[in-house]
Amino acid sequence: MKDSDGSPLPGSERQVPSNAELVGPCPADTSIEITIYLRSKDPSGLEQYVQQISGPGNHAYLTPQQFAHKFGADPADVEAVKNFAQSHQLNVIGHDLGRRSVTLSGTAAQMSEAFSANLQHYRYAGGVYRLRQGSIQIPASFANVITAVFGLDNRPQARTHFRVLNKTAAAPGAVTPETYTPLQLAAVYDFPGGFTGQGETIGIIELGGGYNQTDLTNYFQQSGISPAPSVTAVSVDGATNSPTGDSNGPDGEVELDIEVAGSIAPGASIKVFFAPNTDQGFIDAVTTAVNDSSVTLISISWGGPESTFTTQAMTSFNQAFQDAGTMGKTVFVAAGDGGSTDGESDGANHVDFPASSPYVVGCGGTTLEANLSTDTITSEVVWNETASNEGATGGGVSDYFPKPAYQDSVNVPAPTTQGGGRGVPDVAGDADPVTGYQVIIDGSTSTIGGTSAVAPLYAGLFARINQALVQQGKSRVGFVNAALYQNPSAFHDIVSGNNGAFSAGPGWDPTTGLGSPDGGKILSALEG
Repeated sequence: MKDSDGSPLPGSERQVPSNAELVGPCPADTSIEITIYLRSKDPSGLEQYVQQISGPGNHAYLTPQQFAHKFGADPADVEAVKNFAQSHQLNVIGHDLGRRSVTLSGTAAQMSEAFSANLQHYRYAGGVYRLRQGSIQIPASFANVITAVFGLDNRPQARTHFRVLNKTAAAPGAVTPETYTPLQLAAVYDFPGGFTGQGETIGIIELGGGYNQTDLTNYFQQSGISPAPSVTAVSVDGATNSPTGDSNGPDGEVELDIEVAGSIAPGASIKVFFAPNTDQGFIDAVTTAVNDSSVTLISISWGGPESTFTTQAMTSFNQAFQDAGTMGKTVFVAAGDGGSTDGESDGANHVDFPASSPYVVGCGGTTLEANLSTDTITSEVVWNETASNEGATGGGVSDYFPKPAYQDSVNVPAPTTQGGGRGVPDVAGDADPVTGYQVIIDGSTSTIGGTSAVAPLYAGLFARINQALVQQGKSRVGFVNAALYQNPSAFHDIVSGNNGAFSAGPGWDPTTGLGSPDGGKILSALEG
């Protein structure tokens, strides 16, 4: 593309991290596959539709096919992108109107020329990756058509949000270790009984690692869950279910997510979407799950500080989560395990993305002590074990997303940027490794905590709730945030503890949100 023809794609700017070491230019014949995302054919209609279905009551949710027809990409836009690709000798691999995506492949030389991108190899984060700097250029005629281009840069994007308990690290005065099975937590949090999530499908997003069927079979057998839930792997962008054998690696994330959600909702089907850990892999996995006609709930336990995502990425994810709402799907996302700084060394406060999207339920963490003989909570405070290097719940205020209307009635601290304001998290649950979850990872029994466990815990709860509502002839909860904020008494209010810069207090707060769940009360509120 001639420079005179191009204009920068807004929000596509990337920087090379200061700790990345230049290896040299990306070889010209390197094969690259990219995903281009496009505008909706009716953005204002989409916005109105989402407002219409965000309140309580019965909703006519769209099927993915109806969504594609009504709010997907315009076929004329897809054709224009295909013509552009062909003019640059790029191959068109496919397109999806519902996901509003076009997939192209070509060599590094062809991609560099088409998008004016300088692709270099760098040694970074334990590997050699293809990085770009600055903006992607697109033809001026695509200025309002192309919303994002992913795949030119393949640096690792997200991190897991689980922590394996370090049994030797309890701090002086720390809580007495008491760990739980997911079913014990369901009893303590009064999840509605008599429901198994039958008829629901939980989509779990994973960016590495894998599960062993033997582990899952043994785990559900030992938990007395029969029949065991049906678990299937879905490959996105060439990634597959690939266990590493390292229980401290991504296998810990994958098996934790499946075992928690599957214990709580054994009647639900579980689909695990495996994608590469890049911004392209992450967004492609999310849009694939959102547009999967069987998926009704989505659980995401990966993320990173908002500052590590491009604006085009945050906008694209947020759009996908908004799309999920129109199809009656609820998305639960872990709020991070690095306290109020989200693990960043700059000393500033950061919230974790995608938990900061206003269209997801952000899930924070607590330290829970319970009496299992009476299924009652004896103490629940903000999870903060940084003194013993066991992490702390993420939480704070978004620098990017404005405060949504459903948070108008709660006291969100002032944002540090003009555009920000969305408070994180929305809800919380047990996440401290010291009071963590008993699971089986790579053949070994393990105790794991982290907000990673809270997202699938809520996905399992809401599979039960959806089943109950559908049996009553009501619609699934879908985009549920407004209804949750209208019913704060359906949560155990956490009033003690902090995650660094932010402290718990009465009502919503930027450490544990509305609090931990009282499942029975949440169901009653949503029935009403």
